[in-house]
Amino acid sequence: MKIAIIGYGKMGHEIEKFATSMNMDIVAIIDNPDDWQKFAKELKTADVAIEFTSPGVVVENLRKLMDLGIPVVTGTTGWMGKLPEIQKYCEKSNGSLFYASNFSIGVNLFFAVNKYLAKLMSQYPEYMISAEETHHTQKLDAPSGTAISMLSDILKENDFYSGWKLTGENPGPDEIPVDAHRKEGVTGTHIVNYTSPIDTISLKHEAFNREGFARGALMAAAWLKGKKGTFTMNDLLNI
Repeated sequence: MKIAIIGYGKMGHEIEKFATSMNMDIVAIIDNPDDWQKFAKELKTADVAIEFTSPGVVVENLRKLMDLGIPVVTGTTGWMGKLPEIQKYCEKSNGSLFYASNFSIGVNLFFAVNKYLAKLMSQYPEYMISAEETHHTQKLDAPSGTAISMLSDILKENDFYSGWKLTGENPGPDEIPVDAHRKEGVTGTHIVNYTSPIDTISLKHEAFNREGFARGALMAAAWLKGKKGTFTMNDLLNI
């Protein structure tokens, strides 16, 4: 399978490393605006593009790839407000889009357990919910896309809370307080706590490195080939 890498930061390098080890060919690496023209010929040969960039450019990148007829897997976060717009564009262009806040198999199993636990705990209002996430200092958005996905699933199951807010923004009694930390050398840690006057229940996922993210994105790319529409990790893992 021929892969185009859009964005050559930490994840772009990981994708390149593991794609090579999985006998996938990297036909183009796009890392700045000039590269779209510079590697236009090579880009058109790609079976799938894998996009890890930033919230400010992701929507434009997705549109460009759909215009070229290239299926795209994106792990960029911080743009979910534009998702309905991109889904319509994907449908109009008969394109293929796979998006995820986190491609790690472990994180997505964590999501499934989080949903189940949230449903159980909704019966016990004496347990107050809080959340925290920690990432490397280069992580631009806070809280992380993974944390937002985790919180959204909790809110769907719990009627007491109306939303979430960072602790520094003075969350109200009906808002889940979220601590977002940035520390050197941390790949990604997510925790949700249920605390009552007598005990605490905590659910935690900690990534040791980016290998799980890269392998999951490449798995998604292989799965997406030949499909049309918009997909997520729930479709890939059937959860």
